[in-house]
Amino acid sequence: MKATNNHNLLQGSIRGLNHSFGLDANFVNDETLDNKSEIVEKLFRFPSLANNHIAYLGQHVGYVELHNSTGGRARMFYYFFESRVHDANAPVVVWLTGGPGCSSSLALFSANGPFKVTRNLKLVRNEYSWDKGCKYYIYRPTNRNRLQLFQRPARDIPTTSEGAAVNLYDFMQGFFGQHPGLANNDFYITGESYAGHYIPAFAAHVHHANKNNQGRHINLKGMAIGNGMTNSRLQYVAYPDYALNNNLISQSMYKNLEPLVANCQEKTKDCDSGTHYNRYACIQAYHYCDEIRKTIFRANPHLNLYDIRINSTGPRFYDHSPIQQFLNQSNVKTALGVGNMSFVLSSQRVFDTMLGDMMRNMAIYIPELLEDGIKLLLYDGEYDFLCNWMGNWKWVHDMRWSGQRGFQRASEVSFIVNRTEAGSQKSYGNLMYLKVHNAGHMVPMDQPKEALEMLRRWINGHIPL
Repeated sequence: MKATNNHNLLQGSIRGLNHSFGLDANFVNDETLDNKSEIVEKLFRFPSLANNHIAYLGQHVGYVELHNSTGGRARMFYYFFESRVHDANAPVVVWLTGGPGCSSSLALFSANGPFKVTRNLKLVRNEYSWDKGCKYYIYRPTNRNRLQLFQRPARDIPTTSEGAAVNLYDFMQGFFGQHPGLANNDFYITGESYAGHYIPAFAAHVHHANKNNQGRHINLKGMAIGNGMTNSRLQYVAYPDYALNNNLISQSMYKNLEPLVANCQEKTKDCDSGTHYNRYACIQAYHYCDEIRKTIFRANPHLNLYDIRINSTGPRFYDHSPIQQFLNQSNVKTALGVGNMSFVLSSQRVFDTMLGDMMRNMAIYIPELLEDGIKLLLYDGEYDFLCNWMGNWKWVHDMRWSGQRGFQRASEVSFIVNRTEAGSQKSYGNLMYLKVHNAGHMVPMDQPKEALEMLRRWINGHIPL
């Protein structure tokens, strides 16, 4: 790939694992957006920002009507921020927050977006925003533009990651139709948490469509998954290992967890057996496997599952309520053109609808992508429990592909940022794994400088092999 410091980012609206739920998703309806076009986009500015920020960031909002909708006019809302760096060949990057059912506004306003929301509901510039290195950012990488998807129609909630991939592909077709000048740029899919499910399915859908000459060609180059949930069976059974390794449980409790681990492994086989999707078996497997996490949590009632360094005393592991309050201000909603629609960070409805998807192994899509030249970056904050590095380390080393043995034998090297060791990494072929020091579930929030540098080097190919 060409070396450039610029890229664009697209951020998707899918629920992260670390929030309290709202009762509804962020749904668009015909009363709030009455334009009949398939895609509508406009420049906007947040009320608290000066006018010159429009030219500075090129802030856009809009929606794309999904052709795949089953019930009429389903639309996906997005933000799109142009980068401060102007390069016509800048990559386009899409960001997907996980859940399932979390809004990507979470990362937009707390981690890697151009702004952060303060406790007093003000916006401040993010020095390490991922739009600093790309021309177009859809949600955002290093120097790019960013696009955020944060709304889904109630009647079109997918039940699987493959269903979500169809909607995301439909969205990208509409977006590139609106921005044909970007359609040939390199395209990267990034995200965290349950996006470890979405991203492989989405990338596979794009890749297969390209190979079959379907739709507008999307120049897919890579995927980056942060603290993802990808191969759930191997990751859930790694909970006792991670807990023991970090002194969260005793050796005797570790032994007592073995029957739960065995039950999880057995039930997940029923979920993952063959090509037929058995939603009931997958939901059962989720409840059996989640008992491992619950048992460890009961022994550590103040444990923050997203950062074991933090002692949690309230109902939330992180308090991102200022983001929800900010986006529900009437002047902000007016600026965004969303009418009286209420915004929530997380949707219980989406979570419940996709419950049968939880224990499915999405790593099955990755080998073909690697073999066909699509690169993958897996990065993990070392203090996250829920999607911990030990589980991700396990499945990525067990994954069968032509480079498996080479990756297994590859040496770990230090990830150095500003002459300081910020993590450890290993690479082989198109696959890279990075464990980030002093970070939990949300690496771009905990280590923003290091996360930005990680992304720049990976996209630009400056990674030691």
